[in-house]
Amino acid sequence: MIMYDVPTPQLPLHGRVPVVASKSESNRALILRALAGSTVELDNLSEARDTCLLESLLASDSEVLDARDAGTTLRFLTAWCAAASRSAVITGTPRMQQRPIGILVEALRTLGADIGYEGEEGFPPLRVEGFTQRTREVSMRGDVSSQYTSALLLIAPFLPRGLKLTLNGTIASRPYIDMTIEWMKRFGLEVKEDRGCFEVAPQSPKPGRYAIESDWSAAGYWYTLMALAGEGELKLMHLREKSLQGDRALAELFVALGVQSEFVDDGVILRPGAREDWFEADFTHIPDQAQTFAVCCAGLGIPARLTGLRSLRIKETDRITALETELAKFACVVRVEGDEEMVLPGTRLWVEGQTVETYDDHRMAMAFAPLSVLGPLRIAEPRVVQKSYPGFWRDWERL
Repeated sequence: MIMYDVPTPQLPLHGRVPVVASKSESNRALILRALAGSTVELDNLSEARDTCLLESLLASDSEVLDARDAGTTLRFLTAWCAAASRSAVITGTPRMQQRPIGILVEALRTLGADIGYEGEEGFPPLRVEGFTQRTREVSMRGDVSSQYTSALLLIAPFLPRGLKLTLNGTIASRPYIDMTIEWMKRFGLEVKEDRGCFEVAPQSPKPGRYAIESDWSAAGYWYTLMALAGEGELKLMHLREKSLQGDRALAELFVALGVQSEFVDDGVILRPGAREDWFEADFTHIPDQAQTFAVCCAGLGIPARLTGLRSLRIKETDRITALETELAKFACVVRVEGDEEMVLPGTRLWVEGQTVETYDDHRMAMAFAPLSVLGPLRIAEPRVVQKSYPGFWRDWERL
């Protein structure tokens, strides 16, 4: 096992952080480019391992396509193989084979995809044999994963009869669906929506060159660092005030935790501000920020209530249990209410050389790293950050 002693940034904070390009935007753009052909060029693709993996798998002629631990990659790839009538076995790591995909598979089967399970019903690996569209109408649950919805919408314009998709119940992670639709619009593809029903006609994308924004999901770790440091100034490069990314909402949420944002032409400047004495937020639509805010509130000693956590159980690890276990090492005993809610007590952490386990989860490593401002800290298996932010430790050490 590799251990990493997290360097303590010098205070007051001062510097520029380039911030990795958005993995979420990059992956959507790659699927659209793969279906559109060579008429589309992409600038500033993310260097995240998941994005590099998706790009290589889309270009591969191998029968077996291994998505490793990349959930978005596997789900988008499944829909792409169906739409492109690309015969393949799609698989992943043992953990990936425990993450459900049955809802997406059933929707694709309804549309006309020939997909079978190589192992347990409802889970990867999958065998995709071909696609003959039988219908354009399909309905599915909207409260489990927005990736299922995005996967179907991305392939919809390229289906012979298009798609009419109805989402039942609450729609989870809505900003990610909106991002998908906005990227389709950039490609000149029209999506009509009416109360949870999405209609996409068969159509061709317009040629062009498109640029990817920096990753707001990754920005949260630097906001936490500023919140815990409480002094100095950081500039996060190439983040936009008007962004397609749902995690842009973190800028407003961090005001309560003492971080002010000033947007400038080439990014956003973070400075300390006044803090509230209580924090509460619903993470239904920004689930990737839950770990960031849980650790930040614990580090500040601010009591907090985090809700909308259902999807965290089926991420790279069970993130609710992982947070509960790792925060306990710092004498922060959280209360978990089922799959939806976590309550933090508001007792300030003592950081004195503890080792944080990462559970093969990139966000566990990066969410806990800012606690090094409070004392010596070790991260187990630090290379997990390759999944979404390969340069994270490099950027950290520059501070």
